[in-house]
Amino acid sequence: MAGIQKNISPTHIDILKEVGNIGAGNAATALAQLINKKITMRVPEVNIMSFDEIIDVVGGPENMVAGIYLRFMGGIDGNILFIIPYRNTLNLLDIIFGEKKRDLFCEFDPIERSALAEIGNILAGSYLSAISSLTKMLLKPSVPALAIDMAGAILSVPLTYYGHVGDTALLIDTVFEEGENLIKGHFFLIPDVDGYDNLFLALGGV
Repeated sequence: MAGIQKNISPTHIDILKEVGNIGAGNAATALAQLINKKITMRVPEVNIMSFDEIIDVVGGPENMVAGIYLRFMGGIDGNILFIIPYRNTLNLLDIIFGEKKRDLFCEFDPIERSALAEIGNILAGSYLSAISSLTKMLLKPSVPALAIDMAGAILSVPLTYYGHVGDTALLIDTVFEEGENLIKGHFFLIPDVDGYDNLFLALGGV
């Protein structure tokens, strides 16, 4: 687990895994209600990594992905990125709207883009709610922004803009299941400076 901050212990990782488990359960329920289909989410893998490692996790700088970005504020401030590989994005849209013939790297219409942004919003809200329930801190997300591009281009903006306020990200690998369909994505929570310290201070009694 390269890039892990020295003050993040195995106990802290266990706590973050619990955040991931609670958030995944909340997200599965909300997504099932949104699309009126049974959705489950696998127990997520949770890791802390440096910014330098993120690009490798999402398949390299030239890998086409959908990226959903938003900011959160409250007891701690930070940023959220949800990255879905492009083919998984197509599969996710097929689950929501029904299968249809799509060209590789096709343009998404406004309704499809709105649906993807709402998925990111649901995930962000689910994981932030999990943190809030454990810490009693109120965390409010901003309106999500969606981009379809190469991973390097999508990651360059938030990491460059916010890189001065933190150097590590919490990765929650996310897998949705709908019948035989599997959708894999990467959820990154990037607290500002002192964000982890404040988070674990609030989680001290957990």
